[in-house]
Amino acid sequence: MPNPRLTGLGSGLFCAAVMTLLGFLDELLFGASLTVYGVLFVPVSLLTALWVRRGDLLTAPVVVPIAFAVGLVPVAESGDGLGGRLMGLVTALATEAGWLYGGTLVAGSAVIVRRIRLVRRRAAARNRASA
Repeated sequence: MPNPRLTGLGSGLFCAAVMTLLGFLDELLFGASLTVYGVLFVPVSLLTALWVRRGDLLTAPVVVPIAFAVGLVPVAESGDGLGGRLMGLVTALATEAGWLYGGTLVAGSAVIVRRIRLVRRRAAARNRASA
């Protein structure tokens, strides 16, 4: 299993690029199913939280919802012009808020677990060094 360590910006770019690609694939294969897009968002959120480097842990729960919105553009229904596309995007964000919150919660939980492990490891190293 690959174990890349992405910077904060890299994790945001990774998540946005993958969600955009999945949005286009969802439109092509499933006819722009918002449920399929939401289901695919959760594992991408987890991977983003697991692959971000230690110093940038807190960026993962921030970039994940942004990437959800960016990738939603090809999937959201669009009307005529910019206003119609914007209205479709806002509607899709409102109706798929459960998936958005779920993916963000998954990313946040993974980050918290990683942070707790990091703090405990540092404390143990300090205790060994002082003993």
